[in-house]
Amino acid sequence: MILSERLKQEREKRNWSQHDLAEKIHVSRQSVSKWETGKNYPSIEVIIHLSDLFQITIDELLRSDEELKEKIIRDSKKLAFPKRKVFFDSVFLIGSFLLVFKLIILGLNKFVGTDITFLEGMPAVSNFLPLALMLIGGIASDYLKDKYVS
Repeated sequence: MILSERLKQEREKRNWSQHDLAEKIHVSRQSVSKWETGKNYPSIEVIIHLSDLFQITIDELLRSDEELKEKIIRDSKKLAFPKRKVFFDSVFLIGSFLLVFKLIILGLNKFVGTDITFLEGMPAVSNFLPLALMLIGGIASDYLKDKYVS
């Protein structure tokens, strides 16, 4: 039995309307209708709430619905995606900021005649750190995008 049939069966067993169920789990009646017709699936949080409400295990709700199991796996991967992507996007932005900062200093030194130095004793760091950060952040962010977005 797929989830849509199981939800309808459990709701009708308790003599609840779609509206009654929707109120109990704080969603719209249209959402319940879409779940019962198989046009959409509830989120994992709602599935947990439904499991508690119907006093059946999540396994009983999900076990036979292959499409829903795949959706939950995709959704769980997407939960990990934003945190990692934000980190690597930040690394890229820091590298970009450092590169722009370095270019501004070079421009000031050349055209205004200032003598500003940026990590004077470590030219390799000052020259390659911004590019390394941009490269690492960009590659990792792109890898995560390809890995987690289906």
